[in-house]
Amino acid sequence: MQLLMDAVQFGFSVFVLFLAASYFLFNPVRKMLKDRQEGIKKNIDDANADKESAAELKAQYEAKLKNIDKEAEQILSDARQKALKNEAKIIEEAKEEAARIIARAGEEAELEKKRAIDEVKQEMIAVASMMAAKVVTASIDTKIQDTLVEETLKEMGDSTWLS
Repeated sequence: MQLLMDAVQFGFSVFVLFLAASYFLFNPVRKMLKDRQEGIKKNIDDANADKESAAELKAQYEAKLKNIDKEAEQILSDARQKALKNEAKIIEEAKEEAARIIARAGEEAELEKKRAIDEVKQEMIAVASMMAAKVVTASIDTKIQDTLVEETLKEMGDSTWLS
């Protein structure tokens, strides 16, 4: 009976030690394992959320890259159009300047022509004066004088004298 009592008491002691160990050792270990499991689950959820966020950002960046190509093409197109407008403006200004230069050259040519005509008239007057002086000094008759005037006019030309 003693053995039975000792066995019951030993079983009771082991049970009490098991409960005490369970309360003081197993529960903290279970709690630690549960916390670790929750932490791992939280890290996995965060990683999945970060992965989804990264996928969204990647999609946004790819869309922006596509838009950047379109925007770059638009900017280049605008720049080309501005360059063509500037080219046309420069060409138009050059044509206007050339027209002004040609007009100025025409005016100068006209002035030179008038000067030449005036010089020819002055020469004609000088020649006529010399002829008159010769006629007066030689005292020739009017028939010879008319002949000399006509010859001089023929030499100078009628169009020169009339202009």
